[in-house]
Amino acid sequence: MAHTKGFLTTDELSSLVETGDIDTVIVGFTDMQGRLIGKRVAGRFFVEDVMGHGAECCNYLLAVDVEMNTVNGYAISSWEKGYGDMAMVPDLTTLRRIPWQPATALVIADLQWLTGEHVAQAPREVLNQQIARLAERGLTPLVGTELEFIVFDNTYRDAWSKRYNELTPASDYNIDYAIHASTRMEPLLRDIRNGMEGAGLFCEGVKGECNLGQQEIAFKYDEALVTCDNHSIYKNGAKEIADQHGKSITFMAKFNEREGNSCHLHISLRDADGNPVFADNNAEGGMATMMRQFIAGQLAAMRDFTLLFAPNINSYKRFAPGSFAPTAVAWGHDNRTCSIRVIGSGHSLRLENRVPGGDVNQYLAVAGLIAAGLYGIENKLELGDALEGNAYEADAEHVPTTLREARDLFASSAIARAAFGDEVVDHYVNAATIELAAYDMAVTDWERIRGFERL
Repeated sequence: MAHTKGFLTTDELSSLVETGDIDTVIVGFTDMQGRLIGKRVAGRFFVEDVMGHGAECCNYLLAVDVEMNTVNGYAISSWEKGYGDMAMVPDLTTLRRIPWQPATALVIADLQWLTGEHVAQAPREVLNQQIARLAERGLTPLVGTELEFIVFDNTYRDAWSKRYNELTPASDYNIDYAIHASTRMEPLLRDIRNGMEGAGLFCEGVKGECNLGQQEIAFKYDEALVTCDNHSIYKNGAKEIADQHGKSITFMAKFNEREGNSCHLHISLRDADGNPVFADNNAEGGMATMMRQFIAGQLAAMRDFTLLFAPNINSYKRFAPGSFAPTAVAWGHDNRTCSIRVIGSGHSLRLENRVPGGDVNQYLAVAGLIAAGLYGIENKLELGDALEGNAYEADAEHVPTTLREARDLFASSAIARAAFGDEVVDHYVNAATIELAAYDMAVTDWERIRGFERL
């Protein structure tokens, strides 16, 4: 599965720093909101110091809202605790070039307290813990993430100054699979694809989507942690490359009343010898007992875990009937109206969770997929029949319709607390509570338009 183009060994980095071909190393991690954050350090300083010891950052980075405001309610970080430091410890297996930034390399870091303990609430650590649970069974998760985004002909700063109103999308009509209408975006899309290849990602291709200016660039699946690291680098890098083109892109779940941005998640499992464990040609539908239990766990935990798949107020605007965003807690064979879609055969047999939007924190969502699957395996859950027909009209449970409902389900979930621990659950429940409080206080354009004169 390894795709080594763009990756650097420590010796290679040292040589490139010595010659001046690399002068900057980004040390980064993904925060609660799914953003790649960290610091840029001089290449020589990274080689001589940070590579072996890590770099400090304020622990408030896991205790702020999207505006970077310090907020209350977090056990790990507060004014009372003094907002101390935590360490970004480089995972040197992720060291790579960043071709769209001159003379720059990047490394993903794990977060540790200065005592050496891992920060349990860090998204990458939440995923690592679930991967470790699978490893105890001799299993490895393979994952693919499919991010959609919308391209605008406005720069980010222009879009900001317009308060994101009256932006110009990069197409004028539905361009799903369209070649001609996507071609005017191709200079940007090509630079993104080639930039990601140069950063060690394995790009499969790009296609137009339904909303105006909407596209999806797909990358080859890999081991879960590798895929999630790559997801962070791609999402951040695509925005930077768009900025260089004088354009902007958004991954928000629902930009307008048309189709939203999804992030479908694909997962399968391999045994210690690399053999697929989901497929059984002698079983019904070619699905092994483990796969059936894994899917049954997804359905059992779906409502409890929706906060991990849809973490923001805006996330829930996607869940509309007939929108290709699922509302029913149901599974089906190659049925895009279901929240869980089973596709492929043999080595490629896998399940797709269609709930997440483009705003998802991929580490948390994939951790949720694994934890739900393990719940099904450990409890030997029985899988009911596949849903046939239109799941939007089926008599089935539905995913939560608001962040408030999802927060409450996650907070009270025995499945979540057993899988992730109280400290992780409470941390992300508080994040949702903070977001809800901010939204409840906001006065929106919708309210002004309806109420300024007419009410």
